[in-house]
Amino acid sequence: MRLLCLSNGHGEDRIAGTILAALQRQQPDVVLRALPLVGTGQTYRQLGIPLVGPARNLPSGGFLSNGWAQDVQAGLWRLVRQQWQAVRAWARQNPRGLVLAVGDIWPLWLAWQSGRRFIFVATAKSEYHLRDEQGPLPKTHCGEGWAGSVFYPWERWLIRRSLVTFPRDELTTTWLKRWRLPVTWVGNPMMDALEPQGGLHIPGFAEALVIVLLPGSRAPEAYRNWELILRALPGVVEAVTSPQILFLAAIAPGLDLEPIQAALRRHRWPVWPGVGYGYGEVGLVVTQGQFNDCLHRAHAGIALAGTATEQLAGLGKPVVSFPGPGPQYTARFARYQQRLLGPSLRLVDKPEAVGPVLQEILTDPDTLNLIAHNGRKRLGQPGASVAIAQVIRQYLET
Repeated sequence: MRLLCLSNGHGEDRIAGTILAALQRQQPDVVLRALPLVGTGQTYRQLGIPLVGPARNLPSGGFLSNGWAQDVQAGLWRLVRQQWQAVRAWARQNPRGLVLAVGDIWPLWLAWQSGRRFIFVATAKSEYHLRDEQGPLPKTHCGEGWAGSVFYPWERWLIRRSLVTFPRDELTTTWLKRWRLPVTWVGNPMMDALEPQGGLHIPGFAEALVIVLLPGSRAPEAYRNWELILRALPGVVEAVTSPQILFLAAIAPGLDLEPIQAALRRHRWPVWPGVGYGYGEVGLVVTQGQFNDCLHRAHAGIALAGTATEQLAGLGKPVVSFPGPGPQYTARFARYQQRLLGPSLRLVDKPEAVGPVLQEILTDPDTLNLIAHNGRKRLGQPGASVAIAQVIRQYLET
């Protein structure tokens, strides 16, 4: 039993890793290989899954619309050719192998090009960009939705050739069934492996209002986003009516803490022994490796992130955001994510506007109830990774 996993992004790698870990538990003798199409594949390395081809970082971090020229100069076309060759070589060596594609059209196309049976986990697109349960949303540009779906005809053509495709939400699954495509809804795997670990203990802040800060996981963009988030915090402290406020900075393990701490010094956050930073009844803790605990402990979030923002919303928590410099969290990306998450994500135009919006949300029980229900509706309950792994195992045994 041999499987090759293709994924194109850090968030997609983590989703794929969750599925593969579940598959390994169900089928310990499966031979796994991976090819991260964006980045170095740290998730796969941590799982001990060998890579079959080149894996490297490019300037855009996978967001070609904001860094196409820089990626081309850095060797994009050579990397694409090498990845295509690696997939074809694996397919020749494994005539009965199975391919798992996680992400968007690039891994989907490569999976089809392999000539082997393939399964697609569609993480990038959702019909919520065009419509919600009540009907179509206002168009953001001319020609939007011309294909009748957020998936273009050529994407649907590829999906039709998959063994099975798992869309990211139930609305998208229902919509794609109009074309009689092999799609099924089992939940969103990004909501798996988020159980709290119980390792986050902050003395003196047991009753505080907790706000998680999510600057993203890609350097150097995450450091720029962190600077913007710090600009928002004085306004939050001023606007939010809570006896205590605790900010939890959930910093991705792959980031360097020195730029994070240097920015705190520039913004004159006093060091608070035993807590981290803070003053009076306001604390700020920088965490690394305690992401799950931060999400579960939080009452709300300030986020300029991709997958992490969606996971927080999926837990029923309100999120406030604003555009960053990119290449990922631009104004365009923020608007797309807001459509994806609906009322769970509120956008403001600048960091200084976050505080009043947070106060408005946190003091309205009806809004909080709506956000809690909406997050569960759009992201689903945990368990999708196990369900997808079971389907993969069935095809591996065929």
